[in-house]
Amino acid sequence: MIRRTFLALTTAATLATPAFAGGMSKDIVDTAVEAGSFGTLVAAVQAAGLVDTLKGDGPFTVFAPTDDAFAALPAGTVEDLLKPENIDTLTAILTYHVVPGKVMSGDLSDGMMAATAQGGEVTIKTMGGVTVDGANVVTADIEASNGVIHVIDQVIQPQG
Repeated sequence: MIRRTFLALTTAATLATPAFAGGMSKDIVDTAVEAGSFGTLVAAVQAAGLVDTLKGDGPFTVFAPTDDAFAALPAGTVEDLLKPENIDTLTAILTYHVVPGKVMSGDLSDGMMAATAQGGEVTIKTMGGVTVDGANVVTADIEASNGVIHVIDQVIQPQG
């Protein structure tokens, strides 16, 4: 019941979000740029040299933190990550937000693990709302030509 309600709400939210209209013809990067709420994520993807990868064939599932999610990090964190000497750390964090394949919200189950492009695994919870490693999924199933975006309210980080 909760899952069905979540799916109905996220579908309604997605359909009511004009920033994503027509997103299916655009790849993940172009969809994120057009949305206007992922400027920090896009800048980080550019700094890490991952634009071409995320514009590739995929499919990819991206758990995309909003600008507000990045702003909630401790002061100076984003600036430090964008420095050339921290490219490996930035790349690890960004690729931790990407799961190879197209995983729609209907494919999720409580407690499932999903292998990330970084090499770690994220934990998906569906009870009481969908979370990925504790970050809330605020909008799900935004389809792009090479995958899907699920908007999250926190930046998740690999363990260790």
